[in-house]
Amino acid sequence: MSLPRLSESQIEGLVQRVVKYIESQRESYRAKASALDQNQRAVMAPFFLQSALNSTQVVVLTDERVSNPPFYGALVETMGFELSSLPDFSQMAAITFVDTVVSHESFTDRLLFHELVHVVQYEKLGLAEFAAKYVRGFLSGGSYDAIPLEMNAYDLDGRFAAAPGKPFAVGDEVQNWIDKNRF
Repeated sequence: MSLPRLSESQIEGLVQRVVKYIESQRESYRAKASALDQNQRAVMAPFFLQSALNSTQVVVLTDERVSNPPFYGALVETMGFELSSLPDFSQMAAITFVDTVVSHESFTDRLLFHELVHVVQYEKLGLAEFAAKYVRGFLSGGSYDAIPLEMNAYDLDGRFAAAPGKPFAVGDEVQNWIDKNRF
């Protein structure tokens, strides 16, 4: 499915909307979230710096779903997107809002690992740059699966799942993608 071509000013406007959405969602869910438990920290510690583990808060939703951004309607009505082409947040296993991970299901080690990769991406890029790379990655790739930030997280969580006893430094791996302009 092809996406509409947006002007640079439309893309910048969309990035700003995404930043505001992420900020508001983080603020909303942070109040309900808690620190990683001892077991989660122990499993993740060989792969992540303590700063990421210390800053991350998690929440598992039971009777609600994360809603799609309020600007989706405008993307459909004024920019020519099809609603079915946009990522559906309510169908995602989990979503990371900077350092707050909101899950629709119980955390497995692999799911938590994937979301912690996003925490590291936010740490290294900052919110505004993360949002810009996410939006531009979606627009250029044409789908959620083609977003380089997601490709990086899936690549690393796959390595973790294949060999959880073989630690590697996620921060270094993310930095390598940044240095090679892979995002």
